[in-house]
This record gives sequence, C-alpha cells and structure tokens, in this order.
Amino acid sequence: MKILVIGDTHGKLNKVMDIWPKLKEIDLIAHTGDHYSDAQTLEQRLGVRVVSVRGNCDSSGPEQQIIETEYGRILLTHGHRDNVKYDLNMLRYRALEADCRAVLFGHTHTSLITEADGIRFVNPGSLTLPRDTDSGSYAIVRTAEDRFDASIVYYSTVMGNKKPPEGGFLKSILNYSDRF
Repeated sequence: MKILVIGDTHGKLNKVMDIWPKLKEIDLIAHTGDHYSDAQTLEQRLGVRVVSVRGNCDSSGPEQQIIETEYGRILLTHGHRDNVKYDLNMLRYRALEADCRAVLFGHTHTSLITEADGIRFVNPGSLTLPRDTDSGSYAIVRTAEDRFDASIVYYSTVMGNKKPPEGGFLKSILNYSDRF
C-alpha cells in the first residue's frame, strides 16, 4: 500500500494540488488533522480515499483512526492530546494499547521519522505552515507484509529546486506560533 501523509493544512490546499500530479499510484491519503474539512475536500477533488482525524483547530471529526494494512495496524492521530511537542511516550502507549505497529501524527508542523520499542512514528510536517523548512513537507509511506518504509518529501524538491530547504533552531523558535 502506498500512503500520502499530510497534515496541518489549515484550509490551504494549493500545495497539495501542486504535488498531486507528480505522485504515482497513491492508494490512500492520511490527513493528520488541523482542518478536518480539508480532508473531505481532497477526497472529492482527487477521487482517492482519505482517512482523517481532527486536530486542535477542529471542532468535529474522530480523535483517532486505525488504518489496516498488510504490515499491520497504523494509528492516525493529530497528537496534540499526547504532548508530541515534548516527547512521544504518550503516543507510544496509545499505539501499544491499540495494537498498532506504526503511528502517523501531526501538530508540531515539523517532519519526523523515528522508531521506539518497535513502533514506527511518522510526522509529515506541514506543507502550509512548516516550522522546519521554508517550503513545507509531506510523507510517503509504503507498506508490505514485512515492510514499512517512510520518507519525508520537501515541496521545493518536488517543484524543481533540487536542494531541500534549510530550517534551523532559531527559525523554529521564530515560527513557533501554535500555542496549543
């Protein structure tokens, strides 16, 4: 299965629409929240199934979803209730309780791929309001029975700039406007 993972779109889908024609054979879009209605709009416009959750800026939508794959169960959540800006411990426990092998989450607007106690964690960052780059990012996850591959893709690279944009500690502090 090939999954496009996006999140924190905040009502702005222009970059998603820019990258869509460049993507091949996407089976599912996973939207990690903050503007739940964006996920519904994408499903209508792109004609592909979108699984989504509500974020801290949403008033409706499920808190979490489980995506069944040949690799195993994947937890989809925004992460704001799990203190993901500090560490992944609460999110790890939530994944273990739900018998999930991986977690897709957002909220920080910063991309991340890591593993803890055999659980894979993927945060696509944000195409719209990134905190770790100038141009934004998304993730591509590929699953197979014995495989979970994830990669972060930068908007500027896809759109023709070969060098990924640079962020940095000071830039992340200056762009840190989400106080939830």
